[in-house]
Amino acid sequence: MTRLLSHADYDRLRAEFRWQFPARLNMADQCLTHDRDQVAIIEHDGQARQVTYAQLTAMTDRLAHALDAAPGDRVGILRTQSAWTAAAHLAVWKSAAIAVPLFKLFGPEALALRLEDAGVRTVITDPEGRAMLQPFAHLRIIVPEDGLPDAGPFSTRATGPEDPAVIIYTSGTTGAPKGALHGHRVLTGHLPGVEMSHDLLGQPGDVIWTPADWAWIGGLFDVAMPALALGVPVVAARMPKFDPRAVAQLIEDCGIRNVFFPPTALKMLKAADIRLPGLRSVASGGETLGAEMLAWGRGAFGLTINEFYGQTECNMVASSSAAMFPECAGAIGRAAPGFDVQVIDDSGQSTAAEGDIAIRRGAGSMMLGYWQKPEATAAKFRGEWMVTGDRGVIEDGYIRFVGRDDDVITSAGYRIGPSEIEDCLLRHPAVAQVGVIGKPDPLRTEIVKAYIVLRQGYEPSDELAATLQAHARSQSAAHSYPREIAFLDALPMTVTGKVMRRELRKLAMTEETPT
Repeated sequence: MTRLLSHADYDRLRAEFRWQFPARLNMADQCLTHDRDQVAIIEHDGQARQVTYAQLTAMTDRLAHALDAAPGDRVGILRTQSAWTAAAHLAVWKSAAIAVPLFKLFGPEALALRLEDAGVRTVITDPEGRAMLQPFAHLRIIVPEDGLPDAGPFSTRATGPEDPAVIIYTSGTTGAPKGALHGHRVLTGHLPGVEMSHDLLGQPGDVIWTPADWAWIGGLFDVAMPALALGVPVVAARMPKFDPRAVAQLIEDCGIRNVFFPPTALKMLKAADIRLPGLRSVASGGETLGAEMLAWGRGAFGLTINEFYGQTECNMVASSSAAMFPECAGAIGRAAPGFDVQVIDDSGQSTAAEGDIAIRRGAGSMMLGYWQKPEATAAKFRGEWMVTGDRGVIEDGYIRFVGRDDDVITSAGYRIGPSEIEDCLLRHPAVAQVGVIGKPDPLRTEIVKAYIVLRQGYEPSDELAATLQAHARSQSAAHSYPREIAFLDALPMTVTGKVMRRELRKLAMTEETPT
């Protein structure tokens, strides 16, 4: 597959670009149709090992035969970065089934919610994941490392751009996390923004990596699958813990030239005084960086960090691009070719004032809808516009992010919904009521903070706070447990009984130390 953006004339690209999807489209074919001997993936677990497209195709076909899935079956993928993880997704798509990425840091409750909601009956995982799935006796578990028989080539089943291919769960800002269902056009839909954010990705010598896990849309569709589709070698080297010096060594070992660094990773590199002058492009998204971080990036990398913008429901809709237009301090970039991104008012009309950032229907990376939630899908739209829930303004074509219109917590590059954490804490016998918010933090942007009203018979203490933290960490997810817990006599509530998180955020701003 060739690059969608063939030149750096942004205005011309915007004027000429149109989405054109063939009647038959399957993401596995998009990712595997390259020269057999070309390097597809570079695995790194202390040393680099190249995986060619021929090898990746053989791995995919073995998994597809072993999977024996029917079209439309939902298949969980509980793995971190590796060639087998890529093959798992490709095998599911070749089978016309639906992939459901699952995060290795999820606890049993978070896993159960997604497995049950999606109706998953088979999970492709690794030895560690097999142990995590022991509580789910009804699941069929496939571990490629156990060995798979060679049954020959697997013919890709016919799919089209609107046929369902992947369910990626959102942060769960209101109630339980929702599954954003995407069709086979979603990969093509990501390419303009991915190419733009890496100053026309696909140049000779490009090799790309991200520390972001492939279980999230940022790792899977901002890096891994676009790289395979474009024929750019992608490095698979998920680190248990982000280590700035190990990152520098990895970049040297694998010849990495293009990186998607979440903002927290950039802050950790800055704190460790790491300089990486050999990179061609650095992209960042998930939260705005600010002028100080951008200035540091120019010194540390010798280039301008390109910020991009999107969300699980419609991703890679806007980006900066040093190759295409000047940087605008404080802006997250301009709309990617093929995307009509506007700021709209309550009536759905474009406005020059602050309003809701929205994307017009018809964008290539826009979801088909929320999995089995038609009412939630309808509520996401305002006429022809998909409303992101973020507030912003547009000035001279540059999108300036103002703030979130919901309660999503942005911590270390992850978008975390408070409702799921609240539900987890409420299952502890000591907790009567709970409100969860994001508290500003210089390293992580925000940390998760929980305000708790205890049941009768329990008294506030540091020991109880630690117990509740451990409970949340083990049952929900290690990246989203509350790093601070405060005990209150009562929570601020609306007249209808909803926790007023904005009042808790005000309270958090007045606190100097954890309670």
